[in-house]
Amino acid sequence: MTRVKQVLDVALQWMCIVLLAALVVIVAWQVFARQVLSDPSTWSEELAKYVFIWLGLFGAALVFGERGHIAVDALVRKLPERWQRWDAVFCQVVIGVFAALVLVYGGWQVSALAWNQAMPGLPLMVGWLYLALPLSGVLVLFYTVYHLVAVVRGAEGAAVDGEPDAI
Repeated sequence: MTRVKQVLDVALQWMCIVLLAALVVIVAWQVFARQVLSDPSTWSEELAKYVFIWLGLFGAALVFGERGHIAVDALVRKLPERWQRWDAVFCQVVIGVFAALVLVYGGWQVSALAWNQAMPGLPLMVGWLYLALPLSGVLVLFYTVYHLVAVVRGAEGAAVDGEPDAI
């Protein structure tokens, strides 16, 4: 499972790099076409919006996989180790349920609803663009299971080591 996570991390990092580079190029073209050519591009704004959404969702999954997400754990760190572990398990279960219901199931429903809806500015169907929701949900679910197993086994601490407590 660790090897799969490592491969997935590298793939997601490269995907985010490519999406960010594409976003920069698309927005630069949009500005160039509008300001220099005085002929605004009809497709660039819409494509930039969807590339930004994909980048945000896959970037969030990557950060979640690295346990780099925002966590206010000042109170949890004051608890005994056993309670910290229970809190970590509870949080992973809640995140897993959210990812399964909202991202995977809800995202699939939205994607299926919009599957045949054409985009006016792009030669794509909207459903393809909404697939970022269930795909990122599956990634978050994988990372949730990975971290849940690691916390239960004791391979990962309940609280993420990072900045020292200010309190």
